[in-house]
Amino acid sequence: MRTARRPGLLAAVLLVAAVLAGALAGCSATTTTHGDAAADKRDTKYGSLPSFLPKQSFDTDSVLTGSVGRPALTTEGDTVRVGSGAAAALVTVTGPEVPGEGLPYQAGATTCTWTVTIKAGSTAVAVDPRDFSSSDHLGAVYAPQFVAGQPVPPASVAPHTTTSFELRAVMVVGEGLMRWAPDGAHPVASWDFEVEND
Repeated sequence: MRTARRPGLLAAVLLVAAVLAGALAGCSATTTTHGDAAADKRDTKYGSLPSFLPKQSFDTDSVLTGSVGRPALTTEGDTVRVGSGAAAALVTVTGPEVPGEGLPYQAGATTCTWTVTIKAGSTAVAVDPRDFSSSDHLGAVYAPQFVAGQPVPPASVAPHTTTSFELRAVMVVGEGLMRWAPDGAHPVASWDFEVEND
């Protein structure tokens, strides 16, 4: 049995091939000589933002101000200003540092150590580990303590001086939040962090 040829199908295939060949022939590669600063600038320039969008009115790298009425929320390593005017203190929390990164077995919890730096303004700032608390992504709250064997900081940071100290707690792996409540009850600043041991 002989199969009949379909001239319409053959014509369609030839038409598609001709269109593709024409399209490919019209394409050309653009090369830029590295040294041509004007050409490099043209190649990397993007369009501006639409005019109907609001203009940026804040500095993402600025120091946040925290208060009981409006606590600051930032990430570990950032500084928060607490108080106003010359009396304002600058507080930074970094970490946590964890032991045993890269071990073949990663436990579900690990020891976390944060470094707290307080720069007092014109008034002294009390230093009490009970004013700090951390929480994990499951909602559990931890009470970090001064690190055993490390120098204990003074009970207060004298005006216009800076003190750094370490706090430690055992936390589960995952996201967490360190809070500082100078009055022992109302946080004025929180630092977001990640506990990782892999």
